[in-house]
This record gives sequence, structure tokens and C-alpha cells, in this order.
Amino acid sequence: QVQLVESGGGLVQPGGSLRLSCAASGGKLAFSVTSMGWFRQAPGKEREFVAAVTGSGSRLNYAASVKGRFTISTDNAKNTVYLQMNSLKPEDTAVYYCASGWNDRAPSTSGLYDYWGQGTQVTVSS
Repeated sequence: QVQLVESGGGLVQPGGSLRLSCAASGGKLAFSVTSMGWFRQAPGKEREFVAAVTGSGSRLNYAASVKGRFTISTDNAKNTVYLQMNSLKPEDTAVYYCASGWNDRAPSTSGLYDYWGQGTQVTVSS
């Protein structure tokens, strides 16, 4: 069973930065042939796609709302995916979830991901 553990969330002022990490362990996760994604869910809203990357790093995918501000990257040696978030806005406040899927498409559809982390809270407020 693959386990995903997120870290790095917290409280930050508007305009600030945070870096989220997601460490994958357990099972036979072949990081190089999976897609890793980040999703978020704000109170009262549905979970939405943020960013995704293939394990090989050959394909990137970003939601329009974060493009140019967020960067997703991987460290295959550490089985870890990162989400660097810059120029944060109050509307970025949400629980951020890491997900892993057995495909090489970096999809934005949550149903194409097989494993999910427990989430980490990001709050952007002055």
C-alpha cells in the first residue's frame, strides 16, 4: 500500500511563499512511471486540481489560477514531490492534498489518481 505524507503547510501573509512536500513510501511505487498531483479543497467548495507532473518530469500541468505562481517538481531519488507556492493570495487558502496515479499523463482529473495523502492546511491571511 502506497502512503503519501504531505508537509509544509501553515499560515502565511498575502504575497508570501510556502513550499509543500509530499513523500511517497510503501508498496512498489515506481516513481518514474507515475503521475504526481496536488489538489486543494477550500471550506464549502469541491476539491480542485492545482498542479501535476509525470515522474519523469516530461509533462507538467497547472490550473490556470496558479500558473506562473506555483511550481511543481520531483526528486525521484527521494520519492518526493514539491509544490513551491509564491505570491500567495487569500483565495489559495485550502487543505492541499498530494496524489499519485499509475499513469504518465499528469492529469487534472482526480479520478485518475490512485493514492491520496491526508492533506496539509495552507492559510493565507494578514
